[in-house]
Amino acid sequence: MSFLRGRVWRFLTSEDGPTTVEYAVMLALIVMACFATIQTLGITVNGLFEEARDNMPD
Repeated sequence: MSFLRGRVWRFLTSEDGPTTVEYAVMLALIVMACFATIQTLGITVNGLFEEARDNMPD
């Protein structure tokens, strides 16, 4: 674990400040896009399951 921590620390300290901020902003945008996609997919899948449930005989 300390090996990974050391590598991350070296990466963050070796880059310029603005570059690190750009990486953080890019990561935040990617995470937000993933959340939006997963939420939309979840709503769609939920609708499909509800439709299947409604079409099943009692």
